[in-house]
Amino acid sequence: MKLSKLIKDLPALEIYGSKAIEITGISNHSKRVGPGNLFIAKKGAVTDGNLYTPEAVASGAVAIVTDIYDPSLKNATQIICENIEEIEAVLAARYYEFPSKQLIMVGATGTKGKTTTTYLMQHLLDRQSLPCGLMGTIEYCTGTHHYPASHTTPDVLTNHRMLREMIQEKCRACVMEVSSHALDQGRVSCIDFDVCVYTNLYPDHLDYHGSMEEYVKSKNILFAKLADPAKKIVYNADCPMWKDVLKGAVAKLFSYSIETPSDLRAENIKLNAEGSFFDVVWENQTFPCRSPIVGLHNVYNVLAALAAVAVLGYPLKSLIESLETFPQVPGRLERVSNPLGLQIYVDFAHTGDSIQAVLKSLLPFKKGRLITVFGCGGDRDPGRRPSMAKAVEKLSDIAIVTSDNPRTEDPQKIIDDIMAGFSSKERAAAEPDRYAAIEKAVAMASPGDLILIAGKGHEKYQLFANKRIEFDDCKVAYDICKAKMAAV
Repeated sequence: MKLSKLIKDLPALEIYGSKAIEITGISNHSKRVGPGNLFIAKKGAVTDGNLYTPEAVASGAVAIVTDIYDPSLKNATQIICENIEEIEAVLAARYYEFPSKQLIMVGATGTKGKTTTTYLMQHLLDRQSLPCGLMGTIEYCTGTHHYPASHTTPDVLTNHRMLREMIQEKCRACVMEVSSHALDQGRVSCIDFDVCVYTNLYPDHLDYHGSMEEYVKSKNILFAKLADPAKKIVYNADCPMWKDVLKGAVAKLFSYSIETPSDLRAENIKLNAEGSFFDVVWENQTFPCRSPIVGLHNVYNVLAALAAVAVLGYPLKSLIESLETFPQVPGRLERVSNPLGLQIYVDFAHTGDSIQAVLKSLLPFKKGRLITVFGCGGDRDPGRRPSMAKAVEKLSDIAIVTSDNPRTEDPQKIIDDIMAGFSSKERAAAEPDRYAAIEKAVAMASPGDLILIAGKGHEKYQLFANKRIEFDDCKVAYDICKAKMAAV
């Protein structure tokens, strides 16, 4: 694409150099620049993108978007603008030919439930012969290609590039997890959503947002973007914060719930280790529903997904039938099959509210003790640590506190902070080594006991100050059970 076409009619730009050059790609990372690329010199939290402009030009960049003119730069056209983040989104959308307008776009935001809800929506859309891509915490799926996720919602260039790749791979829809960080940082700018889903809101990421008020404002950005009344918003009517999050939205609203009146509601709920059974009430009709994923919180996720796809015009009866074949979501109450026949579950729960919801989901089919292995990530809101301890102490019989992703913090300090949250240490033990902690849980478990390994879910690594090691909770739990079985 010619640079002249890419920047046509964009206001408040100063151009130094030729606009007739051909642009072969866009990059905001100097080490990923290729010949003919446009480099966007963004300012980061601790770095100035202009420092990397010479490296980008040396790697082949023929044009630079920057906020300051560099007279020493002779081999690249310079595009000077004040708001680099804003123009970056426009350039990405233009270069990749506005891919979101060629897909049915569904975005989901909320503190909990985004990952499972998006996987459910992808499954339902696929089963309606609408091939669907996915972008979220676990992976980015563009059709036949699956990429490990670096962020729940990637940067704006990656988003538009992935959406174009989905179209190339014959996708007709995309479901996307939209994080509060992404909304605050403009990562979904120039993406045209058709349906947006709001799951719930609990205190989280306050180390970043500073207050619940700011957290709510960030979530509101997604719904305020839906300025077209023909667009649709699906929201959890049981969440008391929904009116604040959706404030100012003009899109058509559809609600789902268990406890309050709504457009789509679950009734007569029965939960067991095989899944969830309930009736779905929609447009004055009642449909029996069986979901293969366990827990009351997953009933909410199923309702959100059903509503989001139903408002696109697909028949609810067919969608409910499609649930029968829904697989496990990696690291979301994922059951670990093992040769000892123990009931072991792995879940991503890493806050007090989320681990409480998961434990409550397991209680109905607990026959013996509930043993919980958990830790808390370093360099994150320290308020999570005592809140997780309180939830685990209330709902578990035995707690084993271990390391999660300590990052740059001292693992023992994190464990000490968690242990301080227990009112009594009688049923809590500390084991910093995560492998040893899981091994201890398996060693003490009897038939009928439940083991929950919480905090990391789908992650296959642990992050320490000076290293990253391979660590997959599901695989470790299975291997420990296999070794114990062999030793019998």
